[in-house]
Amino acid sequence: MLKIGEEFRHTFRYTQDDVDTYARVSGDTNPLHTDEAAGAASMFGRRIIHGFLGASVFTKIFGALWYADGHVYLSQSMKWMKPMFVDTDYEAVVKVKEIFAEKNRITYECAVYDKATGEQTIAGEATLLNKKQYVWA
Repeated sequence: MLKIGEEFRHTFRYTQDDVDTYARVSGDTNPLHTDEAAGAASMFGRRIIHGFLGASVFTKIFGALWYADGHVYLSQSMKWMKPMFVDTDYEAVVKVKEIFAEKNRITYECAVYDKATGEQTIAGEATLLNKKQYVWA
């Protein structure tokens, strides 16, 4: 069973098509994400990925990759530290921070790092309930 300090890592990237689809689905059509000229004229020098798209990797991890069967999200906090860009490799890391065995819950530290530079782009915590997987007897 899971223990404090255990972690899961997942490498991922997004394309401009992913960003454009997210813009359409979310309604966040800010040109900073979708327009090459607007991105180039911004303080970032190019288009950036939506913050919530970058952070959506955590729902992928908890929904499909890491003890996924039975997960129910209870909370997620995030701090965006650096912009993220298309066609760039990132690594998401979730680490068991606190276990609430009697409630079948775990709080995780959540982070995203740029694989090439090692710079952290996202920091946060998530608390999940899982009555199928989080059972300590």
